[in-house]
Amino acid sequence: MTNSAPVATLVVPAYNVQETIADTLQSLLDQTFQDFEILVVDDGSSDETPTIVNSFDDRRIRLIRQKNRGLAGAHNTGIHEAKGEFIGFCDADDLWVPEKLEKHVEHLRANPDVGISFSGSRMIDAQGRPIGVNQTPKLRNITVADIFKRNPIGNGSAAVMRREALEGFAYRPAGEQERDWWFDETFRQSDDIEGWLRFALTQDWKIEGIPGLLTLYRIHMGALSANVNVQLETWLRMRDKIARIAPEVVARHGAAATAYQLRYLCRRAISMRNGALAFDLCRRSVATSSRPLIEEPVKTVVTIGAAVTLRLLGAAFYLVAERRMLGARAA
Repeated sequence: MTNSAPVATLVVPAYNVQETIADTLQSLLDQTFQDFEILVVDDGSSDETPTIVNSFDDRRIRLIRQKNRGLAGAHNTGIHEAKGEFIGFCDADDLWVPEKLEKHVEHLRANPDVGISFSGSRMIDAQGRPIGVNQTPKLRNITVADIFKRNPIGNGSAAVMRREALEGFAYRPAGEQERDWWFDETFRQSDDIEGWLRFALTQDWKIEGIPGLLTLYRIHMGALSANVNVQLETWLRMRDKIARIAPEVVARHGAAATAYQLRYLCRRAISMRNGALAFDLCRRSVATSSRPLIEEPVKTVVTIGAAVTLRLLGAAFYLVAERRMLGARAA
């Protein structure tokens, strides 16, 4: 690196992540593209997260500490402080494969009409081992409907964005005196999809993916037990906000998007082995819209089958059936 501004800024929101932050930072430092800065936004941690960050002897890492403002608030602070032409997000428990940043920078440089570049992800467990599940989203011709229904960007560690494109959808809410918002800090969940939808609705930049599973996205089984009803309520509030911005989009795609969200929460309930909740969410998804069944029949039928099996036969039998199915798939 020279003394000039870095090409890329990597924003790492961090809250009580002392178990994983070192691995995350090392994965970023190991990138094949090296002209970057790393902004770790410590969002009010009470553990050793700041100490671990400060233990890295690399001038490219900068620790920013703030009172807890949530994930959206950490992202907003990182964007505000960023110096790079391109800005990437990586959650403090996820990992980037070494070539990720290089591939995204190449993609954005070669396609000046693309504002957000993203890729697929490989799921890993708390110990960093692949769990055999990948996110392989649609990569091209991304529409507002695609974002609303399936959010192809997928997770908070997948996207690398053009700074110029981010400037177009910043806003300053009443009462905010420190900096602009890009993501709505009144949402503690669904803030990412709200931001991507507003990005697509208010600008002409393309959102486009590149091939490969370039993010290792960590799944914490304990986190899956978060209140599903609260998650749904937050998502519905997000949908209602979008309805005020683009009522025709919600009128046309709102039912299908809600059904997809209910299906997603059903799959989380299945992971929690909560048969009653999974069955109820599955039932509500099917009753809300048939679009998931029409557009993604295999995944939807598998989800329905899993929810019904878990509800009728219980967690023990379901676990046996799941292991046999995974074993057969591996063979």
